[in-house]
Amino acid sequence: MALKRKISNSSLKALTVADGRLNDTEIPGFHARISPKGAIAFYLYYRLNGKQVNYRLGAAAELTAAQARDLAREKLAEVSKGNDVQQERLSARAEHERRKHLNLATYLEARYLPFLTARNPKTAERTYKHIRNRFPMLLSKDLDQITPWEVEKWRNEQRKLGKAAQTINYSVNSLKGALSRAVDWGLIASNPLSKVKPIKADNTRVRYLSAPEEKRLRTALRERDAELKNKRDSGNAFREARHQPLYPSLQGRRFADYLEPLILLAMNTGMRRGELLSLPWSAVSLGGSYLTVQGDKAKSKAGRTIPLNQEAVTALHDWREHNPDYHFVFEAETGKPLTDVKKPWANLLERAQISGFNFHDLRHHFASKLVMAGVDLNTVRELLGHADLKMTLRYAHLAPEHKAAAVNLIG
Repeated sequence: MALKRKISNSSLKALTVADGRLNDTEIPGFHARISPKGAIAFYLYYRLNGKQVNYRLGAAAELTAAQARDLAREKLAEVSKGNDVQQERLSARAEHERRKHLNLATYLEARYLPFLTARNPKTAERTYKHIRNRFPMLLSKDLDQITPWEVEKWRNEQRKLGKAAQTINYSVNSLKGALSRAVDWGLIASNPLSKVKPIKADNTRVRYLSAPEEKRLRTALRERDAELKNKRDSGNAFREARHQPLYPSLQGRRFADYLEPLILLAMNTGMRRGELLSLPWSAVSLGGSYLTVQGDKAKSKAGRTIPLNQEAVTALHDWREHNPDYHFVFEAETGKPLTDVKKPWANLLERAQISGFNFHDLRHHFASKLVMAGVDLNTVRELLGHADLKMTLRYAHLAPEHKAAAVNLIG
């Protein structure tokens, strides 16, 4: 028969293997058991909805008699409220195991993508695919197994490949954001990448076209345009010989397709690629020689008006003359804006023998030519749509003559 005595340090010392069990005289169901090897553990026996449960409170090596007594009172109070503490423990363990084996791929698809979609459906899929494509080596890893070292190693590899600091930072920040949300949802205790600092980007480096490069780019545009027109004529001759319907001739129009007017507009306005591709004709005033970048399309979320010089006005006029029904200035199909120019742009640079020049650098080219022509930096800032002068200051070194003139004022 089990002993009955108040469970205390002294009564536990007197407990023998032959006794087997010690029942507390104060708290119903609270008892201690001793194993054949002499290890003692505390338990709480209770009944709930006809179910009998022996709940393990912990080992005597981890809890004192007083701590076990307090824990027994706490759990007994929960049971009196109708809570099955044993089932809650089992459920918590199962959830812990499930979370422990939640890898990045599963988390991104099952948890993070639905969250992104509900928040911003326009960018959700792009962000999801960006993380998957940039960090394939992490997809099979459990969330709590992702380490800063792996990300640092990836960053170093990207830098050796010549990737820009801002591009690398964007990818790392996207992953960090996904893991931060996992912390908020209680899936991991902390963000393993919280101490990974962004690479400091050198924003003073500005890539713009030299005079020979700009000449080669313009020549390449005209040559490409002529080739497209000749190909259309050749194709029509082939179709005519076989009594097939002909495509409209391109010889009567200035531009064979969108690429040349797009680049001319970029070079003469400094607009971002996204602003150019989402530009509707309703935002263009050819008569007034200006266009309006809508706030929801601008990176800074602030709209701005950009005056159009004669080359930009003429290019837009000639482009619209043969595309009068377009809603957007540059359309991929009826009523839908153009979204990708990577391949024709890359082919054009190869034709023009220009290297290390991105489409976004046309924006730098625009700003650089303005500064070198003597336009003040604040006006350049307004035309580019920078929120403050900090970003525009990268072009300041292109106008050394203005610094020299300022010093000579007191000479």
